Amino acid sequence: MSDASFHDADPGPLQLRGESAEDVSVLSMLVQDSVLTGADITFDRQRRQLALLLNRFRWEDAEAADREGRPFERVRALLVLSDITGLRADGINRGDADEVLSLLALRWQPGPDGTGVLELDFAGDATILADMECVSLDLRDVTRPYVANSGKMPRHDDR
Repeated sequence: MSDASFHDADPGPLQLRGESAEDVSVLSMLVQDSVLTGADITFDRQRRQLALLLNRFRWEDAEAADREGRPFERVRALLVLSDITGLRADGINRGDADEVLSLLALRWQPGPDGTGVLELDFAGDATILADMECVSLDLRDVTRPYVANSGKMPRHDDR
């Protein structure tokens, strides 16, 4: 028996729920290199939810696209953090529709009794820190995939 791979997944839109530190790691891989603007970030204080509308690179399809010689794809996706008790941001203007942000990673920092801080790291040292009652994340693709504008897979220099 072998481990599951992206090829085993249904090619349809992603609809995933994260409720553990391990889930955060998986979701982090799927949202890595997503791009958005400051205006694509919304905090609903009443519902205690932070929503980010992402242009997500389809990492789950990248290997097949490369092998088949077809263009890499992105998809619009909604990342929603729930059960937020506090929110801090550095280097991000949530109302700025011209500021392009590149999401690099999600990190869970556990606290007492299941609480913790979810850190959203962006290129350029921008960060959002969400104090949360528990890990509570939802990632859902909301459009059909489209050809990535750059036509390339995101790459990171190891320095």
